[in-house]
Amino acid sequence: MTDYLTKVAYQTVQNSKTYLSLAHKSISSQLLKTFAPPRESQTNPISPKLLMLIRERLDRLIETDWDDAESGIYPTDLLFDHPWYDFLRQYPLLCLDLPRVWSRSQQNKHQEFASDIDTSNYPAYYLQNFHHQTDGYLSDDSANLYDLQVELLFNGSADAMRRRILAPLKRSLNTWPAIPQNQIRILDIACGTGRTLKFLRGMLPKAALFGMDLSPAYLRKANEILSQIPGELPQLSQANAEEIPYRNDYFHAVTSVFLFHELPANPRQNVINECFRVLQPGGSLTLCDSIQASDSPELKTILENFSQMFHEPYYRNYIQDDLVQRLETAGFTDIQIETHFMSKYWTARKPHLSE
Repeated sequence: MTDYLTKVAYQTVQNSKTYLSLAHKSISSQLLKTFAPPRESQTNPISPKLLMLIRERLDRLIETDWDDAESGIYPTDLLFDHPWYDFLRQYPLLCLDLPRVWSRSQQNKHQEFASDIDTSNYPAYYLQNFHHQTDGYLSDDSANLYDLQVELLFNGSADAMRRRILAPLKRSLNTWPAIPQNQIRILDIACGTGRTLKFLRGMLPKAALFGMDLSPAYLRKANEILSQIPGELPQLSQANAEEIPYRNDYFHAVTSVFLFHELPANPRQNVINECFRVLQPGGSLTLCDSIQASDSPELKTILENFSQMFHEPYYRNYIQDDLVQRLETAGFTDIQIETHFMSKYWTARKPHLSE
Protein backbone atom coordinates (compact mmCIF):
# COMPACT_ATOMS: atom_id res chain seq x y z
CA MET A 1 0.00 0.00 0.00
CA THR A 2 2.85 2.36 0.88
CA ASP A 3 4.58 1.77 -2.47
CA TYR A 4 1.30 2.37 -4.31
CA LEU A 5 0.71 5.68 -2.53
CA THR A 6 4.30 6.73 -3.16
CA LYS A 7 3.93 5.95 -6.87
CA VAL A 8 0.67 7.92 -7.07
CA ALA A 9 2.35 10.85 -5.32
CA TYR A 10 5.27 10.71 -7.76
CA GLN A 11 2.99 10.57 -10.80
CA THR A 12 0.95 13.47 -9.42
CA VAL A 13 4.07 15.58 -8.97
CA GLN A 14 5.31 14.76 -12.47
CA ASN A 15 1.94 15.54 -14.05
CA SER A 16 1.86 18.85 -12.17
CA LYS A 17 5.29 19.74 -13.53
CA THR A 18 4.13 18.85 -17.04
CA TYR A 19 0.98 20.97 -16.83
CA LEU A 20 2.87 23.92 -15.32
CA SER A 21 5.45 23.71 -18.12
CA LEU A 22 2.78 23.59 -20.82
CA ALA A 23 0.94 26.51 -19.23
CA HIS A 24 4.14 28.55 -19.17
CA LYS A 25 4.84 27.76 -22.83
CA SER A 26 1.30 28.63 -23.87
CA ILE A 27 1.24 31.94 -22.01
CA SER A 28 4.71 33.01 -23.11
CA SER A 29 3.90 32.06 -26.71
CA GLN A 30 0.78 34.23 -26.66
CA LEU A 31 2.71 37.13 -25.14
CA LEU A 32 5.38 36.77 -27.81
CA LYS A 33 2.78 36.86 -30.60
CA THR A 34 1.16 39.93 -29.05
CA PHE A 35 4.16 42.07 -28.12
CA ALA A 36 7.00 40.81 -30.30
CA PRO A 37 5.56 38.81 -33.20
CA PRO A 38 8.23 37.01 -35.23
CA ARG A 39 8.63 38.19 -38.80
CA GLU A 40 7.94 34.70 -40.12
CA SER A 41 7.46 31.24 -38.67
CA GLN A 42 10.72 29.29 -38.53
CA THR A 43 9.23 26.00 -37.38
CA ASN A 44 7.07 23.25 -38.81
CA PRO A 45 3.65 22.56 -37.27
CA ILE A 46 3.33 19.58 -34.94
CA SER A 47 0.44 17.24 -35.67
CA PRO A 48 -1.93 15.96 -32.95
CA LYS A 49 -0.65 12.45 -33.68
CA LEU A 50 2.92 13.55 -32.98
CA LEU A 51 1.88 15.29 -29.77
CA MET A 52 0.24 12.05 -28.67
CA LEU A 53 3.43 10.13 -29.44
CA ILE A 54 5.47 12.58 -27.35
CA ARG A 55 3.06 12.16 -24.45
CA GLU A 56 3.36 8.37 -24.67
CA ARG A 57 7.16 8.59 -24.63
CA LEU A 58 7.00 10.88 -21.60
CA ASP A 59 4.70 8.44 -19.78
CA ARG A 60 7.14 5.59 -20.46
CA LEU A 61 10.01 7.69 -19.12
CA ILE A 62 8.15 8.37 -15.88
CA GLU A 63 7.26 4.68 -15.53
CA THR A 64 10.89 3.68 -16.04
CA ASP A 65 12.02 6.26 -13.49
CA TRP A 66 9.65 4.78 -10.92
CA ASP A 67 10.62 1.19 -11.77
CA ASP A 68 14.34 1.92 -11.29
CA ALA A 69 13.70 3.51 -7.90
CA GLU A 70 11.33 0.74 -6.81
CA SER A 71 13.89 -1.92 -7.75
CA GLY A 72 16.48 -0.25 -5.51
CA ILE A 73 18.80 1.22 -8.13
CA TYR A 74 18.43 4.57 -6.35
CA PRO A 75 16.33 5.76 -3.39
CA THR A 76 12.75 6.85 -4.07
CA ASP A 77 13.65 10.10 -2.28
CA LEU A 78 15.42 11.18 -5.48
CA LEU A 79 12.09 11.13 -7.32
CA PHE A 80 10.89 13.96 -5.10
CA ASP A 81 14.08 16.00 -5.20
CA HIS A 82 12.63 19.20 -6.67
CA PRO A 83 14.00 22.63 -5.74
CA TRP A 84 10.50 24.15 -5.53
CA TYR A 85 11.54 27.11 -3.40
CA ASP A 86 14.36 27.99 -5.79
CA PHE A 87 12.02 27.63 -8.80
CA LEU A 88 9.34 29.86 -7.23
CA ARG A 89 11.97 32.44 -6.36
CA GLN A 90 13.50 32.42 -9.84
CA TYR A 91 10.34 32.21 -11.95
CA PRO A 92 9.57 35.99 -11.82
CA LEU A 93 13.16 36.67 -12.87
CA LEU A 94 12.80 34.22 -15.74
CA CYS A 95 9.65 36.05 -16.90
CA LEU A 96 11.37 39.43 -16.65
CA ASP A 97 14.19 38.06 -18.80
CA LEU A 98 11.85 36.88 -21.59
CA PRO A 99 11.79 40.22 -23.52
CA ARG A 100 15.59 40.14 -23.76
CA VAL A 101 15.48 36.51 -24.91
CA TRP A 102 12.89 37.33 -27.58
CA SER A 103 14.82 40.39 -28.76
CA ARG A 104 18.06 38.46 -29.01
CA SER A 105 16.33 35.67 -30.93
CA GLN A 106 14.70 37.99 -33.45
CA GLN A 107 17.85 40.02 -34.03
CA ASN A 108 20.03 36.89 -34.35
CA LYS A 109 22.36 38.07 -31.60
CA HIS A 110 24.02 34.86 -30.53
CA GLN A 111 27.28 36.05 -28.93
CA GLU A 112 26.02 38.75 -26.57
CA PHE A 113 27.51 39.01 -23.09
CA ALA A 114 27.48 41.59 -20.32
CA SER A 115 30.41 44.00 -20.44
CA ASP A 116 31.82 42.80 -17.12
CA ILE A 117 32.15 39.18 -18.32
CA ASP A 118 35.66 38.21 -19.38
CA THR A 119 35.35 35.95 -22.41
CA SER A 120 39.05 35.75 -23.25
CA ASN A 121 39.78 32.32 -21.76
CA TYR A 122 37.08 30.26 -23.44
CA PRO A 123 36.99 28.39 -26.76
CA ALA A 124 35.10 30.25 -29.47
CA TYR A 125 32.48 27.52 -29.80
CA TYR A 126 31.51 28.03 -26.14
CA LEU A 127 30.86 31.77 -26.48
CA GLN A 128 27.25 31.38 -27.54
CA ASN A 129 23.89 32.39 -26.12
CA PHE A 130 22.76 28.76 -26.13
CA HIS A 131 18.93 28.60 -25.93
CA HIS A 132 19.11 32.41 -26.34
CA GLN A 133 20.08 32.54 -22.64
CA THR A 134 21.21 35.92 -21.38
CA ASP A 135 25.02 35.77 -20.97
CA GLY A 136 25.13 32.19 -22.23
CA TYR A 137 26.64 30.06 -19.47
CA LEU A 138 28.82 32.83 -18.05
CA SER A 139 26.81 34.68 -15.39
CA ASP A 140 25.35 33.93 -11.98
CA ASP A 141 21.92 34.98 -13.23
CA SER A 142 22.15 32.39 -16.02
CA ALA A 143 23.20 29.69 -13.53
CA ASN A 144 20.32 30.56 -11.19
CA LEU A 145 17.74 30.26 -13.98
CA TYR A 146 19.16 27.25 -15.81
CA ASP A 147 17.53 24.32 -13.99
CA LEU A 148 14.11 25.97 -14.13
CA GLN A 149 14.53 26.77 -17.84
CA VAL A 150 15.45 23.17 -18.65
CA GLU A 151 12.55 21.73 -16.64
CA LEU A 152 10.14 24.02 -18.52
CA LEU A 153 11.74 23.10 -21.85
CA PHE A 154 11.29 19.36 -21.25
CA ASN A 155 7.84 19.61 -19.66
CA GLY A 156 9.14 18.76 -16.21
CA SER A 157 11.10 15.68 -17.27
CA ALA A 158 14.72 16.93 -17.23
CA ASP A 159 15.59 15.25 -13.93
CA ALA A 160 13.93 11.99 -14.95
CA MET A 161 16.08 11.98 -18.10
CA ARG A 162 19.22 12.72 -16.08
CA ARG A 163 18.46 9.80 -13.76
CA ARG A 164 18.49 7.38 -16.69
CA ILE A 165 22.30 7.32 -16.49
CA LEU A 166 22.14 5.85 -12.98
CA ALA A 167 21.09 2.28 -13.84
CA PRO A 168 23.74 1.66 -16.55
CA LEU A 169 26.36 3.36 -14.39
CA LYS A 170 25.55 1.18 -11.40
CA ARG A 171 25.70 -1.94 -13.58
CA SER A 172 29.08 -0.88 -14.93
CA LEU A 173 30.48 -0.48 -11.41
CA ASN A 174 29.94 -4.22 -10.87
CA THR A 175 33.32 -4.50 -12.60
CA TRP A 176 34.86 -3.41 -9.29
CA PRO A 177 33.21 -5.72 -6.68
CA ALA A 178 36.29 -5.86 -4.44
CA ILE A 179 36.74 -2.08 -4.20
CA PRO A 180 34.94 -0.32 -1.31
CA GLN A 181 32.50 2.33 -2.46
CA ASN A 182 34.52 5.11 -0.82
CA GLN A 183 37.42 4.26 -3.13
CA ILE A 184 35.34 4.47 -6.32
CA ARG A 185 36.10 7.67 -8.26
CA ILE A 186 33.50 9.12 -10.67
CA LEU A 187 33.91 12.23 -12.81
CA ASP A 188 30.94 14.17 -14.21
CA ILE A 189 32.09 16.39 -17.06
CA ALA A 190 30.15 19.56 -17.90
CA CYS A 191 28.51 19.16 -14.50
CA GLY A 192 26.75 22.54 -14.72
CA THR A 193 24.71 23.32 -11.61
CA GLY A 194 25.38 19.89 -10.11
CA ARG A 195 22.00 18.19 -10.59
CA THR A 196 23.57 14.99 -11.95
CA LEU A 197 26.16 14.97 -9.19
CA LYS A 198 23.36 15.28 -6.65
CA PHE A 199 21.66 12.19 -8.08
CA LEU A 200 24.98 10.33 -8.14
CA ARG A 201 25.48 11.17 -4.47
CA GLY A 202 21.98 9.88 -3.70
CA MET A 203 22.74 6.54 -5.36
CA LEU A 204 26.37 6.26 -4.19
CA PRO A 205 26.58 8.04 -0.83
CA LYS A 206 30.22 7.10 -0.17
CA ALA A 207 31.78 7.33 -3.65
CA ALA A 208 34.39 9.98 -4.41
CA LEU A 209 32.64 12.33 -6.83
CA PHE A 210 34.31 14.88 -9.07
CA GLY A 211 32.72 17.53 -11.28
CA MET A 212 34.17 19.86 -13.87
CA ASP A 213 32.72 22.63 -16.00
CA LEU A 214 33.94 25.58 -18.05
CA SER A 215 31.66 28.06 -16.30
CA PRO A 216 32.75 29.48 -12.93
CA ALA A 217 29.20 30.78 -12.41
CA TYR A 218 27.68 27.33 -12.84
CA LEU A 219 30.31 25.82 -10.55
CA ARG A 220 29.40 28.35 -7.87
CA LYS A 221 25.76 27.29 -8.21
CA ALA A 222 26.77 23.62 -8.09
CA ASN A 223 28.75 24.23 -4.91
CA GLU A 224 25.75 25.97 -3.37
CA ILE A 225 23.46 23.03 -4.18
CA LEU A 226 25.86 20.22 -3.31
CA SER A 227 27.03 21.77 -0.04
CA GLN A 228 23.51 21.22 1.34
CA ILE A 229 23.88 17.43 1.07
CA PRO A 230 25.26 15.49 4.06
CA GLY A 231 28.53 13.68 3.48
CA GLU A 232 31.63 14.42 1.45
CA LEU A 233 31.37 17.36 -0.93
CA PRO A 234 32.18 16.49 -4.58
CA GLN A 235 35.43 18.02 -5.81
CA LEU A 236 34.64 20.70 -8.40
CA SER A 237 37.08 22.21 -10.88
CA GLN A 238 36.90 24.69 -13.74
CA ALA A 239 38.30 23.07 -16.87
CA ASN A 240 37.73 22.33 -20.54
CA ALA A 241 36.73 18.70 -21.15
CA GLU A 242 39.07 18.70 -24.15
CA GLU A 243 41.90 18.84 -21.60
CA ILE A 244 40.71 17.02 -18.48
CA PRO A 245 43.08 17.98 -15.62
CA TYR A 246 43.53 14.49 -14.20
CA ARG A 247 46.16 11.83 -14.78
CA ASN A 248 45.76 8.78 -16.98
CA ASP A 249 43.77 5.77 -15.71
CA TYR A 250 42.39 7.62 -12.67
CA PHE A 251 38.57 7.24 -12.66
CA HIS A 252 36.41 4.16 -12.41
CA ALA A 253 33.60 5.90 -14.30
CA VAL A 254 32.96 9.10 -16.23
CA THR A 255 29.52 10.58 -16.91
CA SER A 256 28.23 13.46 -19.00
CA VAL A 257 24.69 14.79 -19.44
CA PHE A 258 23.54 17.13 -22.25
CA LEU A 259 27.03 18.19 -23.38
CA PHE A 260 27.71 16.68 -26.79
CA HIS A 261 25.00 18.47 -28.80
CA GLU A 262 26.66 21.76 -27.78
CA LEU A 263 30.06 20.77 -29.15
CA PRO A 264 31.32 20.99 -32.75
CA ALA A 265 32.45 17.73 -34.31
CA ASN A 266 36.20 17.91 -33.57
CA PRO A 267 35.85 18.93 -29.90
CA ARG A 268 33.25 16.17 -29.55
CA GLN A 269 35.90 13.62 -30.51
CA ASN A 270 38.53 15.31 -28.34
CA VAL A 271 36.30 15.06 -25.26
CA ILE A 272 35.64 11.36 -25.89
CA ASN A 273 39.39 10.77 -26.29
CA GLU A 274 40.03 12.52 -22.98
CA CYS A 275 37.37 10.46 -21.22
CA PHE A 276 39.12 7.32 -22.46
CA ARG A 277 42.49 8.60 -21.24
CA VAL A 278 41.42 9.32 -17.65
CA LEU A 279 39.44 6.08 -17.21
CA GLN A 280 41.04 3.05 -15.65
CA PRO A 281 41.08 -0.08 -17.81
CA GLY A 282 37.69 -1.68 -17.20
CA GLY A 283 36.17 1.72 -16.42
CA SER A 284 32.99 2.98 -18.04
CA LEU A 285 31.74 6.08 -19.81
CA THR A 286 28.02 6.88 -19.58
CA LEU A 287 26.62 9.64 -21.80
CA CYS A 288 23.20 11.24 -21.99
CA ASP A 289 22.20 13.63 -24.73
CA SER A 290 19.46 14.38 -27.25
CA ILE A 291 17.98 11.65 -29.39
CA GLN A 292 19.36 11.59 -32.93
CA ALA A 293 17.75 11.50 -36.35
CA SER A 294 18.40 7.78 -36.85
CA ASP A 295 16.74 6.79 -33.57
CA SER A 296 13.29 8.22 -34.11
CA PRO A 297 12.51 9.26 -37.71
CA GLU A 298 8.93 9.98 -36.59
CA LEU A 299 10.32 12.81 -34.43
CA LYS A 300 12.14 14.50 -37.31
CA THR A 301 9.89 17.57 -37.10
CA ILE A 302 10.67 17.99 -33.39
CA LEU A 303 14.42 17.73 -33.97
CA GLU A 304 14.34 20.23 -36.82
CA ASN A 305 12.22 22.65 -34.81
CA PHE A 306 14.55 22.44 -31.83
CA SER A 307 17.56 23.77 -33.70
CA GLN A 308 15.42 26.58 -35.14
CA MET A 309 13.59 27.63 -31.97
CA PHE A 310 16.64 27.53 -29.71
CA HIS A 311 20.08 28.73 -30.63
CA GLU A 312 21.91 25.40 -30.93
CA PRO A 313 24.54 25.94 -33.62
CA TYR A 314 25.99 22.42 -33.49
CA TYR A 315 22.75 20.50 -33.09
CA ARG A 316 22.13 19.66 -36.76
CA ASN A 317 25.59 18.14 -36.98
CA TYR A 318 25.10 16.29 -33.70
CA ILE A 319 21.81 14.58 -34.65
CA GLN A 320 23.53 13.10 -37.73
CA ASP A 321 26.76 12.20 -35.94
CA ASP A 322 27.84 8.61 -35.28
CA LEU A 323 28.92 8.59 -31.65
CA VAL A 324 29.43 4.83 -31.69
CA GLN A 325 32.12 5.30 -34.30
CA ARG A 326 33.64 8.11 -32.25
CA LEU A 327 33.69 5.92 -29.14
CA GLU A 328 35.31 3.07 -31.06
CA THR A 329 37.88 5.48 -32.54
CA ALA A 330 38.87 6.46 -29.00
CA GLY A 331 39.25 2.77 -28.09
CA PHE A 332 35.99 2.02 -26.25
CA THR A 333 34.30 -1.38 -26.50
CA ASP A 334 31.06 -3.01 -25.29
CA ILE A 335 29.02 -0.01 -26.41
CA GLN A 336 25.34 -0.13 -25.47
CA ILE A 337 22.59 2.32 -26.41
CA GLU A 338 19.22 3.20 -24.89
CA THR A 339 16.65 5.89 -25.63
CA HIS A 340 14.16 7.42 -23.21
CA PHE A 341 11.68 10.16 -24.15
CA MET A 342 13.78 12.83 -25.92
CA SER A 343 17.19 11.60 -24.80
CA LYS A 344 19.72 8.97 -25.82
CA TYR A 345 22.27 7.09 -23.72
CA TRP A 346 25.57 5.44 -24.50
CA THR A 347 27.51 3.20 -22.13
CA ALA A 348 31.01 2.16 -23.17
CA ARG A 349 33.94 0.41 -21.51
CA LYS A 350 37.67 0.98 -21.65
CA PRO A 351 39.17 -2.49 -22.25
CA HIS A 352 41.94 -3.99 -20.17
CA LEU A 353 45.38 -4.06 -21.79
CA SER A 354 45.17 -7.85 -22.10
CA GLU A 355 42.02 -7.70 -24.25
